[in-house]
Amino acid sequence: MSAPDHLFSLRNNFYIGAYQSAINNSDLPNLTSDDVIERDCLVYRSYIALGQFQLVINEIDSSAATPLQAVKLLALYLSSPSNKESAISSLKDWLADPAIANNSTLRLIAGTVFMHEEDYNEALKHTNAGGTMELHALNVQIFIKMHRSDYAEKQLRIMQQIDEDHTLAQLANAWLNLAVGGSKIQEADLIFQDFSEKYPMTNLILNGKAVCRMHMGNFDEAETQLLEALNKFPSFLERMNRIIYKFATIFQNDYSVSEDAKDPETLANLVVCSLHLGKASSRYLSQLKLAHPDHILVKRFSSAEDSFERAIQSVA
Repeated sequence: MSAPDHLFSLRNNFYIGAYQSAINNSDLPNLTSDDVIERDCLVYRSYIALGQFQLVINEIDSSAATPLQAVKLLALYLSSPSNKESAISSLKDWLADPAIANNSTLRLIAGTVFMHEEDYNEALKHTNAGGTMELHALNVQIFIKMHRSDYAEKQLRIMQQIDEDHTLAQLANAWLNLAVGGSKIQEADLIFQDFSEKYPMTNLILNGKAVCRMHMGNFDEAETQLLEALNKFPSFLERMNRIIYKFATIFQNDYSVSEDAKDPETLANLVVCSLHLGKASSRYLSQLKLAHPDHILVKRFSSAEDSFERAIQSVA
């Protein structure tokens, strides 16, 4: 009989995007030393997902275990464009160290960083061997971004052989179905619908449902779901800013949460949805540019604007 998995619910909350729930319910008993490290990694990654990079940077010190150091490096990388170069340099140094290079969390963070950099081949150097469900799920995302749904499907099959009911296997299946399109959109929609019935509604689930609706041409319903997702995040920010201000006053910590730090995928999807509905999208795009200047949609808009300017100048 296998030992109980004390981190199952915590992992699942993180996978479905219930980050605050993951943080709030992380005080778990009977954890082994390895479980404690994994628990702390999931909690700090949840803080990163909520945009609280400085908290993670401040709390993980140099004596922490390799997985936690890797998570701190992700927070540094995402915290500011000025930190990216040094974070990537440190990451490469660690990956060159045979003593820690095979650590699954370090490989996961490496894959995440290099995927953000759109250096997919470098990302796959560290993730393609798999070893955990998260690494396989990241491989699915990378191959989808490379427009290689055939390789993404192979990774999905590996995940399904391990545990087809695993939350990440279900999510990866939905991602691939959305990438393939056509009749597969309905299958993706059923997965997100099942999630919405089993779990608390999160931005991840709402965005998944909304993207399915957009693929089906139902932009009005998609907009409703995206606005619900957008409205979820500020309420959290307001609560957190009150709590953080109180503790910052007591302990003089420089923690803050920006009111502009809205979920980037929600904003990006609202831009697309609004354009299809013939509605103004400039406010959502402006928020996306301010809070997430490196988002792929911002880069594409900037590239299109530059191309337009060059075309205007060429005929002036």
